[in-house]
Amino acid sequence: MRYPEAPRLDLVEHLHGHPVADPYRWLEDPVDPRTVAWTAAQDALTAGQMAQLPLRRRFAARLEELVHAGAVGVPVWRAGRAFSTRRDPGQEHAVLRVREPDGRERVLLDPMALDPSGTTTLDAWSPSWEGDRLAYQLSTGGDEESRLFVLDVATGKQLDGPIDRCRYSPVAWLPGGEELFYVRRLAPELVPDGEEQFHRRVWRHRVGTDPAGDVLVHGEDSDPATYFGVRTSADGRWLVVSASVGTAPRDDVWLADLAGDGILRELQVGVDAQTAAWVARDGRLWLLTDRGTPRGRLAVADPADPASWAPDRWRDVVPQQADGVLTDVALVDGADGGLRVLAVHSVDATDRLSLWAADGASFPPTPLGDVPGLGLGSVSGVSSPPEGGTSAWVGYTDFATPPSVLRWDAAQPAALTGWEEAPVAGEVPEVHVVETHATSADGTPVHLFVLSPTGTPDRPRPAVLYGYGGFNVALTPAYSAQALAWVAAGGVWAVANLRGGSEHGEEWHRAGMRERKQNVFDDFAAAGEHLVARGWTTPDRLAVMGGSNGGLLVGATLTQRPDLAAAVVCSAPLLDMVRYERFGLGRTWNDEYGTAEDPTELGWLLGYSPYHRVVEGTAYPAVLFTTFESDTRVDPLHARKLAAALQHATGSAAPVLLRRETEVGHGARAVSRTVGLAADQLAFLAAHTGLDG
Repeated sequence: MRYPEAPRLDLVEHLHGHPVADPYRWLEDPVDPRTVAWTAAQDALTAGQMAQLPLRRRFAARLEELVHAGAVGVPVWRAGRAFSTRRDPGQEHAVLRVREPDGRERVLLDPMALDPSGTTTLDAWSPSWEGDRLAYQLSTGGDEESRLFVLDVATGKQLDGPIDRCRYSPVAWLPGGEELFYVRRLAPELVPDGEEQFHRRVWRHRVGTDPAGDVLVHGEDSDPATYFGVRTSADGRWLVVSASVGTAPRDDVWLADLAGDGILRELQVGVDAQTAAWVARDGRLWLLTDRGTPRGRLAVADPADPASWAPDRWRDVVPQQADGVLTDVALVDGADGGLRVLAVHSVDATDRLSLWAADGASFPPTPLGDVPGLGLGSVSGVSSPPEGGTSAWVGYTDFATPPSVLRWDAAQPAALTGWEEAPVAGEVPEVHVVETHATSADGTPVHLFVLSPTGTPDRPRPAVLYGYGGFNVALTPAYSAQALAWVAAGGVWAVANLRGGSEHGEEWHRAGMRERKQNVFDDFAAAGEHLVARGWTTPDRLAVMGGSNGGLLVGATLTQRPDLAAAVVCSAPLLDMVRYERFGLGRTWNDEYGTAEDPTELGWLLGYSPYHRVVEGTAYPAVLFTTFESDTRVDPLHARKLAAALQHATGSAAPVLLRRETEVGHGARAVSRTVGLAADQLAFLAAHTGLDG
């Protein structure tokens, strides 16, 4: 294939004694005339190649049905009102609704009504304790630069906003709905050049007033990359502030008595652990933590007695389990009036529900029983009214079920009933799910879900292996239009639960980060080899796919093991691990990967950085890079640089293509944009693995 010309610079830097070549440094600058011309040529090349893919239209038609499946969010209850999201078939974005106590339902926010172009997304929302006001955040064009607004729930009238610089801002209301706590970045003129995405602070804001007059609550002298969390108690007495530097798996937590002196006092500071803290309706301080318990536990303390904040004074309500990771809880009233905890545990990447007494009377605590009724699926959240009640709502999805909501009630504690289902535009194809384990290079078992038309490896089929392996993210069963469309066409789709995720708790996460990152790539390669060894596929029928940190995963796989798979889809990836901290939100991830500023850690990064592992003359598989020009998390420069390097170096006839989109970013997008991207990705993989549909 004739690729666009890409001049190679004779640029070699010596970093901590390492010679580091960077021949495509010029592609980091999107407005450099050379980059502009090269990108336009790549667009033309990719468009021509995509137009020739035989299954592209068929995948687009199938995905049009499957992607337009509905999705229902878990309700958030406030004073009898239920706030939740819902997307129906045919809608580009989910709408935010409110259900009144009498059952009437109406739409509060519709992103398409706000912006018919479909480029505006609803990033976050939070109703007041009384349910009469709603704080919400919008961004446009995929930049995720959230602007904060407040509306009156009864009238829909906008009461406040827009307040800018509110990206990743939690909101915590005070009773009465006149004031809230939130997180906002400092103004650009107050921070050093290049640090405009950092320097967050916690503020107290009065609705309808100029945010320039907000009261600074916390954050001075913090690390510029710090993210903050805020929570209040329903009675307005207690404020919890948490802080973590970047994505580090540890946080500091403070607690303030707003009815007293209002001073934030240390609950957990300088500890290598994560703790979510809140004061519930029973007046106790609740602590969901991995401190000393990497698979998580739920404990209580007395918020008014700082002596009880010491970890050895915490009283377990849900202790650490031997085979499950505690991921979520909801407080409910039992049929006898006693307080209960509905707990979610993940066991081998599949969620389970159990019920526990919340009075702490029994020691050690024991479950009151399991709650049956879930399939091989995932719980997306559990909620209950903050004022109390015998019911809880459970978000659920699996490989063939779009996000829906179930209801649990203390009157029937061993049952789950349907609350709201998500409709599907077409027929969901039959999919058989098999769980299996590969063995990684160091002997570690790696769990896989294998989706297929048959449930058994009847013959080698074109297969896609998907993974992520980082940032404590678990890949649990979830509805996937891409997976369903691939299996419906006769292929196999596998999801690997790699180290670096949270499938087995914080120890599993740390086994795949920093100096142990190679474990993730070894796990993924072992998963691919396992699929071949078990007869599911063959190397010339196997494809690998991943995005973001998963893009790094498949980038490392194609440069370390070009023989493993025939095709690769690498989406919104990190690929130049020497310079990743200089762009987007990269500096917030150095606790996960390491930093090139440290000589030892630079050695880790160079050991696997895909851009630096390209070897001329190697027969690389077919590669499709997909990038998004408004991506403010992972800069598209990563894909540009590796695409140029592979196009120059590859010794095979398999294509290396770069597909880019404008006005979309790293996160949410309109459904129609999702269909187009997914169809191109699947058609590309089909063409290079022999899937004929």
